Amino acid sequence: MLRPLYRSAQVRELDRRTIAGGIDGFALMQRAASSAWHSLRSRWPQARSLTVLCGSGNNGGDGHVLAALAMQSGLKVQHITLKALDELNGDAARAAQLATSAGVGCEEWHAGIELNGEVVIDALLGTGLNGEVEGRFRRAIEMINAAHRPVLAIDVPSGLVADTGAVPGLAVKAACTVTFIGDKIGLHTGDAPAYTGEIDFRPLGVKAQAYFDIPATAWRLDDSLLADAFAPRERISHKGSMGHVLVMGGAPGFGGAALLASQTAARLGAGKVSLATAPEHITASLVRCPEVMAHGIRGGAEAAELSAAADVIVVGPGVGQAAWGQAVLQTALESEAPLVVDADGLNLLASQWPNTRRDNWILTPHPGEAARLLGCSVADIQSDRPAAAQALQRARGGVVILKGAGSLIAGPSGLVVCPYGNPGMASGGMGDALSGMLGAIVAQRKEVEFSAWLATMVHALAADVGAEQEGERGLLASDLASYARKLINP
Repeated sequence: MLRPLYRSAQVRELDRRTIAGGIDGFALMQRAASSAWHSLRSRWPQARSLTVLCGSGNNGGDGHVLAALAMQSGLKVQHITLKALDELNGDAARAAQLATSAGVGCEEWHAGIELNGEVVIDALLGTGLNGEVEGRFRRAIEMINAAHRPVLAIDVPSGLVADTGAVPGLAVKAACTVTFIGDKIGLHTGDAPAYTGEIDFRPLGVKAQAYFDIPATAWRLDDSLLADAFAPRERISHKGSMGHVLVMGGAPGFGGAALLASQTAARLGAGKVSLATAPEHITASLVRCPEVMAHGIRGGAEAAELSAAADVIVVGPGVGQAAWGQAVLQTALESEAPLVVDADGLNLLASQWPNTRRDNWILTPHPGEAARLLGCSVADIQSDRPAAAQALQRARGGVVILKGAGSLIAGPSGLVVCPYGNPGMASGGMGDALSGMLGAIVAQRKEVEFSAWLATMVHALAADVGAEQEGERGLLASDLASYARKLINP
């Protein structure tokens, strides 16, 4: 089941509606603090002391109430505020008073303060941040990170932008983030995976009616989709019914990427896989995977003959940006078959076909390629990955997969986030493996958007299986096909 993801303004509206519907704002704050407390105890049941750092708003209020709960449960509580208690107002002031009534002492933050708790609670900033953290909040975050203690972040790690996943300066590195009412898109992409730790979503009992006319900003993929998507094949299936993938790539001297993509397509269940590559790579292809029908081509005319028989074309791995690659991409663009465009195919689109768009293709840029396609900087892309993916999809049509931590898939149905994957994927050829998986799944399903969801998820989950079994370091793109094959044969 897909989980809806929201922007912070939408969550504030949900909060407002809940309060207008009869739940007191302070009661909602108490629910949040209680949920955070249960999350903390489930992860660190042996902890006997806490340090709770509180800001000035409702996020700080959640921290004040949590401090009271911890004290009432017999824990030793170090309670630190970055705003004098007598300067608080509204529900935050009531929360601070509750902590005081529970016997929790409080000290104002200062540069020389030491953090004493076994677990640190980050209740500093919440969802309101849009720029770089400065002043005493920055120094407090530096101190939290320097303490090297497990951190529970309330709603959002302080310093992380909840709408984008960007960290403009620095942010709290949490072991767990407990987030409320609506899960935030910025917790799942960009810089976020380095800061959130495990994400624990708590809806706080908000009624379904509050959500009915607030469309999700994005949806989070879930591996439960795989069982239905890869149901057992019909007993009368044959290779012709499983689709024909043509991989076009491997310019002279750059054959590896295309070989990897074609072999991965075969392992992911395509009925037939052809490879159009430079002639000198044919021997390597036959040795590597004789099931792939390899053809040595010298230009676009030979490629056109092959493309006419394909159900889907993967173009770009190792294609280069010289005349050979341009001719191959031109041939792919002239085909009516669905396309998967990757690697130098994307760079050629940016430089040679800047206005081309179509509905039946999947573009798979990493941030550098996305920047070239949009005519901006990589920093611009990473500062708001959701906006970049959607802008590229609007400009080019079809489906766009913006790769990276928390890969984003933008298509006609909206924006989807893949929460899987790991740092072991930081090795060459991973994008080529993805393009092969995309080609294979499109060939079998005969459509592009849902296939893009499935292939992105299978690609990331296969890497997670590999990392779990053998570790992250040394994970190769060619390893993924065997793990992926198991995932699509439940």
